[in-house]
Amino acid sequence: MSSIELTSSQKSILTALINLHREEEGAVKGEEIAGEVDRNPGTIRNQMQSLKALQLVEGVPGPKGGYKPTASAYEALDVQEMDEPADVAIRHNGEYVEEANVDDIDLSSVHHPELCRAEIHLQGSVRGFNEGDSVTVGPTPLSKLLIEGTVDGKDDTSNVLILRIDDMRAPVEEPSH
Repeated sequence: MSSIELTSSQKSILTALINLHREEEGAVKGEEIAGEVDRNPGTIRNQMQSLKALQLVEGVPGPKGGYKPTASAYEALDVQEMDEPADVAIRHNGEYVEEANVDDIDLSSVHHPELCRAEIHLQGSVRGFNEGDSVTVGPTPLSKLLIEGTVDGKDDTSNVLILRIDDMRAPVEEPSH
């Protein structure tokens, strides 16, 4: 996983974008992000240029336009390496899987957001999982990322589940004043 080093201001802008995008299901206007992070819209526009260059944000033209996070945006905020794999729970059809822990989450197909897939590496067997089963992974230790998906394939020998991501979210952090 290539980790992109973001400045704290880029992180807060990206987090605001992801959270607003989740609420609105569409492109987010720079002014709204500016309001969230308490900066002026010009600053946001400049930052968005750099985030676009990093392929973390895509611009949406037109009157309903604005910015959308790419799948890589979630990864960039999730620059953790999981030191404590035991902390990441996995649920299978709504039930916690006691004997399995998530070892690694690889959001590999970020270049095809419409084929949003995640590879979930388990410590424990994937034998009980079948295509079409629903799986929830997370929250991850640092960014509290939660991934909900449907099993699209699996590799028994390396204990990997391929998920079609249905929803991916991180909680909104309340700013401490």
